[in-house]
Amino acid sequence: MKIATWNVNSLNARRDHLLRWLGEFDPDVVMLQELKGIEEKFPMMEVNAAGYEAAVVGQKTYNGVAILSKMPIEVTATRLPDIVAGDEEDEQARYVEGIVSGVRLGCIYLPNGNPTPGDKYDYKLRWMRRLYAHAQELLKTEEPFVLGGDYNVIPEPQDVFAPNKWTRDALFLPESRNALRCIVNLGLTDAFRACNAEGGRYSWWDYRSGSWDRDEGCRIDHLLLSPQAADLLSDSGIDKTPRGWDKPSDHTPVWCELSV
Repeated sequence: MKIATWNVNSLNARRDHLLRWLGEFDPDVVMLQELKGIEEKFPMMEVNAAGYEAAVVGQKTYNGVAILSKMPIEVTATRLPDIVAGDEEDEQARYVEGIVSGVRLGCIYLPNGNPTPGDKYDYKLRWMRRLYAHAQELLKTEEPFVLGGDYNVIPEPQDVFAPNKWTRDALFLPESRNALRCIVNLGLTDAFRACNAEGGRYSWWDYRSGSWDRDEGCRIDHLLLSPQAADLLSDSGIDKTPRGWDKPSDHTPVWCELSV
């Protein structure tokens, strides 16, 4: 099973890119983030015609997540459970979860958190604590699962160009990196890092300052696997192709293959 994650940065602007990429890369499952539209605006007919069904959680103008699959999707959650005081009324469209061919898939659009310090960064850290607690619960099931998406966290200095320039950014602050490390240390596997030891491999490049042309990016899109899913991992990588297309998303797909 080829599983991918991709922050499309507005599906309305990148619909043709998505359909082209589905045809060329041919993933079995893809988790999408930052749709920036309500469910009714999702191009369901085009996606179905490409051979995929979809589970969509949309939001006007901001956020929005979806799981696309060639196989049936059993939707199990449309929001991240609330376990942190203060987020009981969180209505941001940042999580959808479903089971495909026996593999549970959690599609994540983790808050950016900038500017710091402030309410947005506090919300990011609370959201990560909620994700930690949810991952704990999922691990109790002892089933294969993948928590994939735009985590908006740079794990290590080797995952960003010029790390000294990011020391005050929410994506690279010690608290953000530690929160991600705590989630991974529950027993999860970073699929890309498990298959690729070298640094300097990125999934996001700023639109400004020629970052793409100079390959000055960072790795913030991740696929975290439960032990049962990690046992099935055969390969993982980053498909930079769509980032080179005209008017691209600033992210590019990250993928892994499970021998399901």
